[in-house]
Amino acid sequence: QVQPVESGGGSVQAGGSLRLSCATSAFSYKFGCLAWFRQAPGKEREGVAKIDSDGDRPAYANTVKGRFTISQDNAHNTLYLQMNDLKPEDTAMYYCAADGTTYCYSWHLERQSVYQFWGQGTQVTVSS
Repeated sequence: QVQPVESGGGSVQAGGSLRLSCATSAFSYKFGCLAWFRQAPGKEREGVAKIDSDGDRPAYANTVKGRFTISQDNAHNTLYLQMNDLKPEDTAMYYCAADGTTYCYSWHLERQSVYQFWGQGTQVTVSS
């Protein structure tokens, strides 16, 4: 099933950590870009991190660089987002997305329309 399914969200205090998971068979695509987006209440959805389906070239939004790590496990068809040193401004619904047509380009964190598959999201809440 290509439709991503996210898990791992929850409520933590500032400074805490969470690891999000996304199960998707999009890893079976020869060329693919997998990404995490998030949407806070009243704000537009924004790109957080992306990675080629073969695990190469992870890239991050400036707001999470140095705190979040994107990775994937091809053997288990799972994408991860390790989130450390969480801040209240990280509070959002987090979505997994997959583009099965190409490896990631720089604009994959900006052009949401290029992704064919989206998960339903998992909520992350960080309290101060």
